Amino acid sequence: MPIHYRSDGDVAVLQIEHPPVNALSLEVRRGLIEALARAASDPAIRAAVIIGAGGSFPAGADIREIASGAALTPPILLDVIGRLETFEKPLVAAIEGVALGGGFELALACHARIAAPGARVGLPEVKLGLIPGAGGTQRFTRLAGPQAALEAITSGEHLPAARALALGVLDAIAAEPLAQAIIWARRLADEGAVPRASEREERTAGVDPGLFSAWREAHARKYRGQLAPGRIVDAIEAACTRPREEAFGLERQYFLECRDSPQRKALMHLFHAEREARKIPGVGPDVEPAPIRRAAVLGAGTMGAGIAVCFANAAIPVTLLDATEAALERGLSRIRELYRESVERGRLSAQQAEAALGLIRGATGDAPLGEVDIAIEAVFEDPALKREVFERLDRNTPPHAILASNTSTLDIDRLAAATGRPQQVVGTHFFSPAHVMKLMENVRGTASSPQTLATVMALAKRLGKIPVLAGNCDGFIGNRMLQYYGAEAERLLEEGATPEQVDAVIESFGFAMGPLAMRDLSGNDVGWAIRRNRILPPDERWSPILERMAAEGRLGRKSGQGFYRYEGGRRRHNPEALALIESVSRELGIERRAISDAEILTRLLHPLVNEGAKILAEGIASRPGDIDVVYVHGYGFPAYKGGPMYWAEQDGLEKVIATLERLAPSHGQRWQPAARLLEAARRGGWDAEANAQPA
Repeated sequence: MPIHYRSDGDVAVLQIEHPPVNALSLEVRRGLIEALARAASDPAIRAAVIIGAGGSFPAGADIREIASGAALTPPILLDVIGRLETFEKPLVAAIEGVALGGGFELALACHARIAAPGARVGLPEVKLGLIPGAGGTQRFTRLAGPQAALEAITSGEHLPAARALALGVLDAIAAEPLAQAIIWARRLADEGAVPRASEREERTAGVDPGLFSAWREAHARKYRGQLAPGRIVDAIEAACTRPREEAFGLERQYFLECRDSPQRKALMHLFHAEREARKIPGVGPDVEPAPIRRAAVLGAGTMGAGIAVCFANAAIPVTLLDATEAALERGLSRIRELYRESVERGRLSAQQAEAALGLIRGATGDAPLGEVDIAIEAVFEDPALKREVFERLDRNTPPHAILASNTSTLDIDRLAAATGRPQQVVGTHFFSPAHVMKLMENVRGTASSPQTLATVMALAKRLGKIPVLAGNCDGFIGNRMLQYYGAEAERLLEEGATPEQVDAVIESFGFAMGPLAMRDLSGNDVGWAIRRNRILPPDERWSPILERMAAEGRLGRKSGQGFYRYEGGRRRHNPEALALIESVSRELGIERRAISDAEILTRLLHPLVNEGAKILAEGIASRPGDIDVVYVHGYGFPAYKGGPMYWAEQDGLEKVIATLERLAPSHGQRWQPAARLLEAARRGGWDAEANAQPA
């Protein structure tokens, strides 16, 4: 049985033991109902405590059951939690580790909650396209108030115990939560009264209804196109404006709506894809990652400074190196400013920021390289310069050290050839801003050893990143695909679209930023510099628009104008950019025309899918889901649509093929539908196609 029942004098202890995370599966739910009945019927038992085995309270519902529908097999979680709240004797939750989702809903239904100092609690269902479905929005709001509920539940954040105590969703923090919970339960029994749900209503009384309309307006852009965040706001509003039973009923209604939506299925796909992406093909669990005790980052520019912050935030001492004192000081000043902003925004305490800054030191010489376990170069994207850096790293780092490149496109094997340890050379492609973006695209070279790969994948997790392992080719996974996306945006401009229209289509689809606004953000000179290193087949061409932008100093945000003008941080229509685009159309003999939004969407996204199919066939990506993870976490593809490969499968691979067959005559042979795409369409999907491959 997953529920171990024992008594501590007059207090029943119900311990949930269902490894690995004590998920609230059907057998756990049944066991809880039986254990509660036993405690209720025993006259010697005056109170009860619920705790999870293995140092963790239930980490949530069983995701597999939600997907399969088995979560609706009685007793459903809603019934179990209702029984907890109406239990005749005092009932206290003792929380160790994490109590998340359904696990925290279970704890919220108890009469009190005691947590260990390092415990974390929360309702992260929004990240799977769901809302709490067993009273979580209602009980959290009644304990903490609507403002706190809006902030915590729409973000899905994990609350540290101290924060949860301050909000009122915990009653106490104790080094020994079980012992304290037993004391607490016994005290409640001595007082002769069981706290009832009606006693929680004071935090929801008299709430200004304007709070909810203001919240919706402030977050309209962030929630655009998404179902679950809006339904969470609706449920919290109901907790404050509707009778109790009606509000609980509405929460359940919204939960079922979200559970049955395509968005939930897409986010569930992404959830599993992220976990699969951590697995390294050909490298078993017997390969132990090497320890990373100290790191170095070469290049104190924006990327290098951000990478150094990643290490410091993970409590890994790091040295930031640059060639001159002036460049180094600029990088260190940037880091100090990042921590100052983090403190101002409440993301870190002043003490945490000071501790992290204490782990970062600067240097212009090579002496600090002699004590590192990994060195990451983040210098300008120039092949010759990067090879020089790798020669330098090979001379000055310990023999065991891993040498990594933050390159976004360049050949890892060529860099490895500049060293005497190619087996310890690997790509570690961070995304900008490095201290914020979650994706870390690790790139295996031909000679990269299993331990090197295992080390950088484990390092990514330690840095709080989502890792994906890519093979070595021009652009790896993400940027190899992106060249089609960016280049096609410019072709659309040549033919008659405007920057505003192109970006509006992509942003309406769910991206935070369209391709031309993104060009301006990263710098049109940077985009052109990367493009110069690429050689196109004879039947393809680059649009001259980007080169003209860079040549005229229209570099984007950093120069105040590019495809847009920038005033006060906001992008505005730029008539000069449109005039430049129209002049290119005339010079190329292209008659500008009206282009539909639907055409823009397919021409931008379908080539991504086709190149993804080629990447799969070449082994650059191991799984379709790896590509989805890269594009969601590195390039802004809307998570609630699952990533480009998943989205295309749901929307119809045949549509992708039709777009490509129409474009190939004017765009080049590389635009012909890939064999892997054609096979997937014939077999009914990527997984069906993959499963049909010979073993």
